[in-house]
Amino acid sequence: MSSQSSDIYLIDASIYIFQSHFSPYVECYDRNGVELSALYGFTSFLLQFLRRTRPRYVGIGMDESLFCGFRHQMCPDYKSNRELPDENLEMQLKACAQICEVLGLSAHSSRKYEADDIIGTMAEQVCADISDGSELVIVTRDKDLAQLIRDDSHYLWDYSGNKKRYRKHIHDEYGILPEQFPDYLGLIGDSVDCISGVPGVGPVKAKVLLNEFRDMQGIYENLEKVPGLELRGAKRLAELLEQHRDLAELSKELATIVCDAHCNSEDEDESFVGIDSEDLVIGEASEKELESFLSNYSFKQEDSSRLLSQLRSLLESN
Repeated sequence: MSSQSSDIYLIDASIYIFQSHFSPYVECYDRNGVELSALYGFTSFLLQFLRRTRPRYVGIGMDESLFCGFRHQMCPDYKSNRELPDENLEMQLKACAQICEVLGLSAHSSRKYEADDIIGTMAEQVCADISDGSELVIVTRDKDLAQLIRDDSHYLWDYSGNKKRYRKHIHDEYGILPEQFPDYLGLIGDSVDCISGVPGVGPVKAKVLLNEFRDMQGIYENLEKVPGLELRGAKRLAELLEQHRDLAELSKELATIVCDAHCNSEDEDESFVGIDSEDLVIGEASEKELESFLSNYSFKQEDSSRLLSQLRSLLESN
């Protein structure tokens, strides 16, 4: 029996839900032929993760704000390349939130904020609770969350690829500091999320600008210096920045993770600023509860048996 880890883990659930949904290697249907691949894969991931890491603290951010979140209100084109989940996937997404509760995990979602914002807010809240020798681990493969890696005791963990990225790795890969990511994406855009950025500005020019002026504000405060940079097309770059300033600033705002996601008068339940590490302590999971959950979703016997076996292995290791 090994001791629990004192690290704080914040999981970007959507990555692992959709990975299972679209993977050709994860295939699961209930007794009536209804697909449950996303739910099965996500449940298996959680059980495997818990046994591998033996964490005491886990927080999970989930998405339900597509086309209704505050970013879409700011910019209707934001994530316009996405499709709303069909009826089956919507059912599985709700079930994925339920399985977190069954396993004693603290999962949160919002119709205003994205999972990134919830994770960012949880990270902000629990940083003070990180003890010496412990780390804040953001479990994701989404580069956007790099902006949350503000300390040498923080890192991104691509669990499936077992790739850990600390501040140094992010700087080596992109040539910028993690906290410069919103400015970086504000300049180059992000086609994955339909963030336009400044036309004609790519990673090389953005890196030079940010290394010279640090952030978007610094760039525009020193716009007259841009033509003098040792950069091909520097004069034209200054013109593009001036011409598309509104677009650059909007793009940065869209790319910035909110770290104080709080309620408003219309929805008092959407506040995450009060979460602390004690709220992320894992509760007890029971074989009986998982068995009941799997039965409610009509899992086939062989699939139920595999998941229950994973839970038994987890409980035996505690």
